[in-house]
Amino acid sequence: MDSIDATVAELSAEPHELLARLREHAPVSWLPSLNGWLVTRHAEAVRVMRNPAVFTVDDPRFSTAQVVGPSMLSLDGADHARHRAPFASAFRPAAVRTRFADFVTAEAERLVTSIKPAGTAELRRGIAGPLAVSVVAKVLGLGDVEISKVLAWYDAIVGAVSGVSEGNGVNPAGIAAFGQLSARVRETIALRNDSVLADAAGLTADEIVSNAAVMMFGGIETTEGMITNAVWHLLECSDGLGQVASDSALLENAVEESLRFEPAAAVVDRYATQDVDLGGASIRRGDLVVVSITGANRDPLVFPDPDVFDVRRPNARQHLAFAHGPHVCVAADLARLETRTAIKTLAANLPDFRLTHAERPTGLVFRKPQALHVEWSIVD
Repeated sequence: MDSIDATVAELSAEPHELLARLREHAPVSWLPSLNGWLVTRHAEAVRVMRNPAVFTVDDPRFSTAQVVGPSMLSLDGADHARHRAPFASAFRPAAVRTRFADFVTAEAERLVTSIKPAGTAELRRGIAGPLAVSVVAKVLGLGDVEISKVLAWYDAIVGAVSGVSEGNGVNPAGIAAFGQLSARVRETIALRNDSVLADAAGLTADEIVSNAAVMMFGGIETTEGMITNAVWHLLECSDGLGQVASDSALLENAVEESLRFEPAAAVVDRYATQDVDLGGASIRRGDLVVVSITGANRDPLVFPDPDVFDVRRPNARQHLAFAHGPHVCVAADLARLETRTAIKTLAANLPDFRLTHAERPTGLVFRKPQALHVEWSIVD
């Protein structure tokens, strides 16, 4: 097999030129740094994610399952459907509006009001992260649990998953955090309160806990990145955040374009269940196959002028930022709602809202600016 000299550092920092070369010359490339195949073209990415019988998540190497146990994220076939089905109805567009829209709006207003007097803020940790955490706590019915405690559980579980990915065992901090989350989720199940966990008929308590951990992870990490990326893109684009926020249809499309341009979740992993040819590459059974969402989202065969951020792009929604096939993000419409609401609330409440400094997005698996500094005029 041919190999491509691409390091994890290059893929984590500014990968777009590298991904473009791979997409053109070797859309399915063996990367020694990943010890697996990297898929960078849209057509092959869709093929992988649509076919769990050949490209599965159900593999002992899947790091998240080693920390939180089997869940909808790490199962395929009938088991995946059984884990996912109890939660799917709660995250359909109409249900999201009914159950969560008022809460998301109120929480966004509260957060923006709290920073307004300062005239300046760092938005990733000032708005995007806190909003994502509050919504996750609401979704999971965690009640009056402190947001800092949810973040501590999240950080420890993410650290444990990352450690497993790097070849280490599950660390004690991750075990302890998962135990605390598990206890709180079990209390929620017993209360039968208004949370999506109350809908999980047919799953054991352990299975509900594992899926709750997965929803917490996805709901915080990717939504924080999605909001941060979208605000950054709109502050830098020619239309500007305020103009886009005032037009609901344009804002909706702009959020999709932001997801295409810099997806918060940059890659997804699959494992080949059999020998298979893909994009000119001969993949062997058991090989790791990493789909670059970032690369597929800038495929010029699908998106003309892919390196241009265009809020009016007619096919922006063909992006793969929420994955594809049976593992498409179950709460994608809730994440969209949070992002649109955050943007509208910022535009409506902070006069002359502008960017002062943003770090470039980084990360191999999850990509976002680590800091997004803004300022606005203080009006008495």
